[in-house]
Amino acid sequence: MLSDIIKSGWRKQKTTDSLPEVFSSIHVPKNAGFWRKLLAFVGPGLMIAVGYMDPGNWATDIAGGAQFGYTLLSVILISNIFAMILQHLSLKLGIVAERDLAQACRDHFNPTTNFILWILCEIAIAACDLAEVIGSAIALNLLFGIPLTWGVVITIVDVFIILFLQAKGFRILESIVAGLIFVILICFGYEIFLSKPEILPIVSSLLPQKEIVTNPSMLYIAIGILGATVMPHNLYLHSSIVQTRNYDRTPEGKKEAIKFATIDSTSSLFVAFFINAAILIVAAATFHTTGNKDVADIHDAYKMLTPILGTTFASVFFAIALLASGQNSTLTGTLAGQIVMEGFLNIRLKPWIRRLITRLIAVIPALLVTMLYGEKGTTQLLVLSQVILSMQLGFAVVPLIMFTDSKAKMGEFANKLWLKIIVWIIAGIIILLNGFLLVEEIF
Repeated sequence: MLSDIIKSGWRKQKTTDSLPEVFSSIHVPKNAGFWRKLLAFVGPGLMIAVGYMDPGNWATDIAGGAQFGYTLLSVILISNIFAMILQHLSLKLGIVAERDLAQACRDHFNPTTNFILWILCEIAIAACDLAEVIGSAIALNLLFGIPLTWGVVITIVDVFIILFLQAKGFRILESIVAGLIFVILICFGYEIFLSKPEILPIVSSLLPQKEIVTNPSMLYIAIGILGATVMPHNLYLHSSIVQTRNYDRTPEGKKEAIKFATIDSTSSLFVAFFINAAILIVAAATFHTTGNKDVADIHDAYKMLTPILGTTFASVFFAIALLASGQNSTLTGTLAGQIVMEGFLNIRLKPWIRRLITRLIAVIPALLVTMLYGEKGTTQLLVLSQVILSMQLGFAVVPLIMFTDSKAKMGEFANKLWLKIIVWIIAGIIILLNGFLLVEEIF
């Protein structure tokens, strides 16, 4: 047995499957055509894409569009390209090593390192949950006039809704996520139609502009967009949920699974790019062009859409999209929390206990801030949650690259030299920018 572990390149043998209740539960047709097989793999990519359009991203996109027009579209595009490459590594680790990133860390690092990584990851998930709680509470406040404090309390109900949905099967969960993403797409398609943006400036802004680096204010928001786009919990989540597919656990089967899972992931992240770009485009076309460059948060954007665009539906659709975004992020955050705890510690709590603990960690600070400081406080808390997420990112990206670079662990699927160079450059850029963002936030 020891020789088998050494041969596999891992220090410990795998003890359990990731998300065992749904592991290999979704049928993949054996002798079907390309489209039928692709359809079997579609789903995990959409669940990952949710993390790239959560309420935490909205503030930076709104501020970037209002202050600088379409200029920062290139930053959103670059962020998404980084995300596509890192999510490819994540799905590859899950398919080839048959471990999620948390299990891979447990089977490679010593107990002390694992404990530290687990604590950091739990902090990141709590920060992400905080953004979801605040985003949902703001949306409920905007749509129904529910006070922010009660909106925060109502989000605890999500715990039981999610548990009910999980019990119905993983495909149901994926379908609900896809449906909510479609709602967000419809809402922002309508917003773009109303705001009538200029096409040529949008296209030209997809190429990086020199002023992004030379203008300190623009650089700060660009770093905020780039630094907070890749979510650390997504790397753990993706490496797990790709294993829900019942593909052949052979070299050929894994190669095919990587191909289809990468198509699913990359195309889903294009949808996330469109939604993030749409938020910035609407802010640029609505606020920047009318001289309202000081719009910097979700509340301001909601209040000003109706008078500028001349229809109440503009604000309503904006709030509906925000609520859908918050609920979607809650679904995937729940799963990520389960994967991290089970993967790092090999501890299996009852799902409702695990979820309730995570949600209360987010609800208590959100509740205190809304009671003491109101909407201004929640906006600042939303920004703080993104800074916390940025700080944790390197602790997920570096182990992921280490494992997928290793020929001992990945065999023929280890990263090629060109990919190794690219991913270490991406990791360096993300860590440096997040470090810069952190220093700026503190001082």
